[in-house]
Amino acid sequence: MIRLFLSVSLFLLWTGASAQGVYKCSAGGKISYADRPCAEGQSTRLPPPAAGVTPPEAGAVATRDARTLVEFEKLRLAREKEKAREQNREEARAEHNRQQRARAALAHRKTCDKLRLRRKWADEDAARAGGKAHDAARRKARRQAEALAVECPA
Repeated sequence: MIRLFLSVSLFLLWTGASAQGVYKCSAGGKISYADRPCAEGQSTRLPPPAAGVTPPEAGAVATRDARTLVEFEKLRLAREKEKAREQNREEARAEHNRQQRARAALAHRKTCDKLRLRRKWADEDAARAGGKAHDAARRKARRQAEALAVECPA
């Protein structure tokens, strides 16, 4: 709001400060206005407007400029809101992905722990078994070790 008043007041000061002599030229029945005397025809220097007097359309221009500034400010705020919403969406997606990775890592750890336990039990069974059962228990223990190595290499 302060910017708005500042820009309007600067505009009004600028238009008053830039008022210089204006010449009215009449040549061949046509009237024109210039900042220099006419080369041909009759020139009349017009006095600058009195200080503090503004043209009647200056208020309309200032109002229109103020409305334009307000519209631009609304657009800027809308863009900032949309940017903040998009950033929040991105943060929510990142959090969701992080949670999914954490759940997947937990499930993988659980699977590895289960395979280690089965291998341990198979090794214990192989150590207790005797005769033909010993060979089968050793084969089962080897297979459990291979499954563990494939699923959980480290």
